[in-house]
Amino acid sequence: MLSRREFHTLSALTSMTANAPVRTFAFEWWDVFTTQPLSGNQLAVFPDARGLTDAEMQRIAREMNLSETTFVLPRDKATEASQGIKVRIFTREQEILFGGHPALGTACALRERAGDRVTLDLSVGPVLVTFSKQPNGLVFGDMLQTDPVFAETHDAAQIAPLLGLRLDDLDINVPIQNVSTGRPNLMVMLRSLEAIRRLKVSWNDVRTYFSSWDDQRGFYVMTREVETPGVFLHARKPTSAQEDPATGSAAGCAIAWLVRQGLVDSGRRVRFEQGIEMKRPGELHVSAVKTAGRIHEVRVGGYCVRLMQGTLTL
Repeated sequence: MLSRREFHTLSALTSMTANAPVRTFAFEWWDVFTTQPLSGNQLAVFPDARGLTDAEMQRIAREMNLSETTFVLPRDKATEASQGIKVRIFTREQEILFGGHPALGTACALRERAGDRVTLDLSVGPVLVTFSKQPNGLVFGDMLQTDPVFAETHDAAQIAPLLGLRLDDLDINVPIQNVSTGRPNLMVMLRSLEAIRRLKVSWNDVRTYFSSWDDQRGFYVMTREVETPGVFLHARKPTSAQEDPATGSAAGCAIAWLVRQGLVDSGRRVRFEQGIEMKRPGELHVSAVKTAGRIHEVRVGGYCVRLMQGTLTL
């Protein structure tokens, strides 16, 4: 039983909560890297997040329970023209500097007010997304990522068991390498679709293995055997929480790496398929340019579908 003092304290707190002003925030739900609803990678976008604290953004991202949620912080036209539209990206656990499908999906959500050239002011720096209407009548978004950084390579004999695979499942003719265009990913090429379907990551072993490195490297696992005619690569992005169905940041790393290794011609646009194993197929259109050994002009594009709109009340 509450004491008199505890009762009055609880009553006062209840009254304060009841009298607090109600805040509402509009949001949109997008499927990214797809032309079909209920496929590709899901994203929640808050087009005007002014008034939300950092802690509230994190709690909302956790409530949305998607791989990423973005929060747009509108500024005056002059600032947005010179610096871009401020956007923050949160996973369920933390804020991140960059994400490919959050960038493209947010730009799609902003296109109606910002036009066909949308510059996002992200923590990793400005990211430009340009839009064009295609012969099929759909609007295509093309994202220019930051220039890649090529870091350490890894021994295939050590990586294979982390993925639950045999050494002969891996294509050892190309290096297993960490690459970043804003978010690091470890590039791993397999020999077959059969092998990539057997992928089963041992996350405890992964954490132990990467404990001696600066940062844990997420895997982007690929094979040149594909399911869709005309597609260049079949990919999977395993995570310790839930597999990612279409990963723009990793795809940018992958095309930079492929061009550097001579597996894709400089400037050639190819398509990756991803998310098939999750029954959320997505398609990423990618290219990169090689000039005198330097890889640049990393582009990752695709389509987006707005699935729903709503209001969050706090």
